[in-house]
Amino acid sequence: MITSNELLGLEGKTVVVTGAGGVICSSIAEGLCEVGMNVMLLDIDEARAISRANELKAKFPNQIIEGFFANVLDKRSLESAKNRILSFVDAIDFIVNGAGGNSPKATTQAEEIVPGKTDDLSNFFDLQMEGFDQVFDLNFKGTVLPTMVFGKEMIERGQGGVLNISSMNAFRPLTKIPAYSAAKSSINNFTQWLAVHFAKTGVRVNAIAPGFFITTQNKFLLIGEDGSLTERGQKIINGTPMGRYGEIEELIGTTIYLLSDMSKFVTGIVIPIDGGFSAYSGV
Repeated sequence: MITSNELLGLEGKTVVVTGAGGVICSSIAEGLCEVGMNVMLLDIDEARAISRANELKAKFPNQIIEGFFANVLDKRSLESAKNRILSFVDAIDFIVNGAGGNSPKATTQAEEIVPGKTDDLSNFFDLQMEGFDQVFDLNFKGTVLPTMVFGKEMIERGQGGVLNISSMNAFRPLTKIPAYSAAKSSINNFTQWLAVHFAKTGVRVNAIAPGFFITTQNKFLLIGEDGSLTERGQKIINGTPMGRYGEIEELIGTTIYLLSDMSKFVTGIVIPIDGGFSAYSGV
């Protein structure tokens, strides 16, 4: 009898997860442990990566699970992390590029310019390029550089996979966050480009595009102190046919599918996980 893990072909394989100290990628890391993978957690906050790795070790004592410091914008830092990882495992089979984020410096207060009504609110002309560069670098270059470092060995072995984390912003830009929307759009384009570039090597490249999930970063924007939805939060729910926010664990199934043998002929796609947000016209 074939077990589910045998069908997936992931048991004993090693995956590197960047941004693994965050809510989303920490949960994804646990889901990958559930199917028998060795999981290497990378984060710029080393203590958080190690702490989460230790939690997972306690739950999955028969697997290799370690946490490391890595700055996804520093190639030397990534190379150092790679060398440390290869002291624990023989090979790296997959990378999940989860590091990313937004900045207040690249965010407008006004959703749109209304003549005579938005003079006291920041808009496009008030954006700070320092913040714009920070957001674009973290999300885009912070995906490209780890793929360069960890993907090369996969190409040499003729097998492996890259999974990028896009966003609903890539398909339908949200108001107020132009830098983040543009950066995530670049992830979609890069995913397709790299999938073609790697297509004959045995290394597949795909992405998931989460819709709206409550995280530490966005909770204050979506839920008020009394637990009720903010105006922006209500707009999101109104635009999501399922009528709710996603649960972080609901990202895991698609992630596993895209890494597993069940998607052997799948490359260059971006799968929305959004409760129908991308399909809804608002009417």
